[in-house]
Amino acid sequence: MRAIGIVHVAFRGLPLPVASARAKALGFDHIDTTVDAVGQPCALPIGEVCSPREPRAGCTWLAPTWRDEGSFDFAVRRLREHPGARVEVGPRSVAGSVASARALVDAVPGLRLCVDTGHVTTWGEDPLDLLDLAGHVQLRQAAPGIPQLHPDDPRGTVDFRAVFRRLDDLGYDGLVSVEYFDLPELGFALDADPVEWCTALARQVRDL
Repeated sequence: MRAIGIVHVAFRGLPLPVASARAKALGFDHIDTTVDAVGQPCALPIGEVCSPREPRAGCTWLAPTWRDEGSFDFAVRRLREHPGARVEVGPRSVAGSVASARALVDAVPGLRLCVDTGHVTTWGEDPLDLLDLAGHVQLRQAAPGIPQLHPDDPRGTVDFRAVFRRLDDLGYDGLVSVEYFDLPELGFALDADPVEWCTALARQVRDL
């Protein structure tokens, strides 16, 4: 049975001690959170730590939005200043395509990615094409143009069996988490309980 974590953001603002206790009761193996929450009591091991504002060694930085031609060079410069930081691929960012994410890794020695299957699928590419660069993997069902789908939704195009087959072939030994969120202010509204969807996906993939 595979170890699967859950993201703190799924718990819609619950403090880490409360969210982690609920995650543990639901059978998750770790919880991903942010640098601001590290140090709080936690009922589970902390998995991936997100540093949204700036890159930090050992943490995942959210790739900056592609605003102009200088955005990519800015990201490269900041990541080179913080060896050991990871970067999360994401829509409309400097890591918002397979080609741009690979170019970023090529430009920053040792850089690894947080590969979000939902993001890559939403922009119309295959997350399998980035797994060889993964330092962390986040799972979410999605389809081109649809960033969040219930794990049982027939419109979903993420092949989780293929994802794990590829990770096994690569000898991947990093963490894997499930991620759904209700963030309407960022354009990611979810008219459902993200934790319920995360739990449903975890049940689906644990034995793959």
